[in-house]
Amino acid sequence: MEKKQFQTESQKLLDMMINSIYTHKEIFLRELISNASDAIDKLYYRSLTDDTVTLKRSDYKICIIPDKESRTIKITDNGCGMTAEELENNLGTIAKSGSYDFKHSHEDGEEIDIIGQFGVGFYSAFMVSDRITVITRAFGKDEAWMWESEGVDGYTVTPCEKTDAGTEITLHLREDTENETYSEYLDTYRLRNLIRKYSDYIRYPICMDITTEKRNEDSDEYETETTTETINSMVPLWKKSTKDISEDDYAAFYRDKYYDFEAPAKTIHFKSEGTATFDALMFIPSKAPFNYYTKDFEKGLQLYSSGVLIMEKCGDLLPDYFSFVRGLVDSADLSLNISRELLQHDHQLKVISKAIEKKIKNELAKMLESDREKYESFWNAFGVQLKFGLYADYGMHREVLQDLVLFTSSNEDKLVTLKEYVSRMREEQKSIYYACGETVDKIKMLPQAETVISKGYEVLYLTDDIDEFALRMLANYEEKTFVNVCAEDLDISTEEEKATVKEENERSEALLSAMKYILGDAVSAVRFTNTLKNHPVCLTSEGGLSVGMEQVLNRMPTGEEKAKAQIVMEINTSHPIAEKLKMLHSDDAEKLASYTKILYAQARLIGGLSIENPAELSSLICDLMI
Repeated sequence: MEKKQFQTESQKLLDMMINSIYTHKEIFLRELISNASDAIDKLYYRSLTDDTVTLKRSDYKICIIPDKESRTIKITDNGCGMTAEELENNLGTIAKSGSYDFKHSHEDGEEIDIIGQFGVGFYSAFMVSDRITVITRAFGKDEAWMWESEGVDGYTVTPCEKTDAGTEITLHLREDTENETYSEYLDTYRLRNLIRKYSDYIRYPICMDITTEKRNEDSDEYETETTTETINSMVPLWKKSTKDISEDDYAAFYRDKYYDFEAPAKTIHFKSEGTATFDALMFIPSKAPFNYYTKDFEKGLQLYSSGVLIMEKCGDLLPDYFSFVRGLVDSADLSLNISRELLQHDHQLKVISKAIEKKIKNELAKMLESDREKYESFWNAFGVQLKFGLYADYGMHREVLQDLVLFTSSNEDKLVTLKEYVSRMREEQKSIYYACGETVDKIKMLPQAETVISKGYEVLYLTDDIDEFALRMLANYEEKTFVNVCAEDLDISTEEEKATVKEENERSEALLSAMKYILGDAVSAVRFTNTLKNHPVCLTSEGGLSVGMEQVLNRMPTGEEKAKAQIVMEINTSHPIAEKLKMLHSDDAEKLASYTKILYAQARLIGGLSIENPAELSSLICDLMI
């Protein structure tokens, strides 16, 4: 029997097909099942106009038959089959696709949903097998043909016997090696998982004989029982009408596919048509996965093409700030590369991604409006991610996110939106005030926060590291700027109060300069203030870097020079300590130095900051007590 050579440039091309195109060897089963589905599609399509095709849609099926003894896997279908000429064209010529030709041979504009288009998927089977036998009989033909190949050396085509139309592919698996266990593909459990992972929504039944052990109650012995089982679901949930799907159906699908014990907080199911046509079924989890805020978490939606899984996690479909969303996208419009694992062009993906982003935003906004309790629960799980989104990319996502973020407010200690804060602002108020700290309780104890609230202004309490960075990047909301109550540009005093404190600082310039000299580089200035009510001292910051931002940046293991905020120590002109300092400046320079250091330490502690030398502070206090 004469062996024919593949009609390609060289052995190198087939080597590339087998060893380079596909990322995972397990993909071979997806490719062969997809080819079988295409073959059935062609015959079914023919049946619409050809009365000689008597098979009903329910008669079509694909069978997977593993045989451990012979180390073979057989994939059969009762589709259109192939003639000898088609065998030559489709299997003898690498990258020749019969499905592609069929799909593009119809000029009436009717859409024909055929999966295969490149003609190389079949050759992925050589990744796991060293010999492939194909027995096929074309519908309406009397002859059957056998195509056989061991890979790059070529192939043979010979007549054979086959009673019915269709195709039977037998893979002779390679021997196991130290690095590869090809025997795993003979295990029915492994095959079942692969079918459900990649081909669960092939529209024809994928059948496999499943052997189980059953205990005989009379003899107390175990007997084997073999049943034929349909492995795949066939009809994707996302292809059904939403009116035919219950919340329980969605929840069951979510739990099964994404291994969550709880029902999702929100289900988003929609179809888009136009520039990009696709179905999307997405879920917002009730709780964050245990690894969500770690580097191990991988974002992405499952990407299907005509019901066939192409990518387990397509990160390009989701922006980082919506990375918590789980689900899938199914589109027949994707321009796939020849391995069906990657996209040839990213334009379609960008269009789909933009539509998904808009849909998620709108659904979250609806939840915020209609079910505040559920939204706040969602916020507690994933709010930090949305705030990171505000900060990322120089604030370019502000329009998407600014009305979705929440902050705890001094107004009844409740979570509020920026829109809600602005709606309650006093008529003359120009700024949105906020304060930073480890906890809400600690922020409340800040002298500046207490002062601002006492004057009737609402304050946002920022407790996450990202909060102030996000607001700084946002810059303003509805033309209202964000102002840290601990910043120098806090402007809540009357003109008279400003004039009074200015005169006090001018009169006390020598004292304040002396205190600044004592503290050295720890502060950029020392001054009096009249905004502290009963508190003796506080720290404020000058410039763009606040004390809170300094702390966050210095906790990061960057190895770079430490960030340093321009800190000002402010002393309450109305507190008795002010007169004591003036007296010490005239009478006791040494004690003034002790008082200055103690006041600075107190200011740091009040502001939630650490002190560098607790022992020195203890000694200074003890010296004053003796």
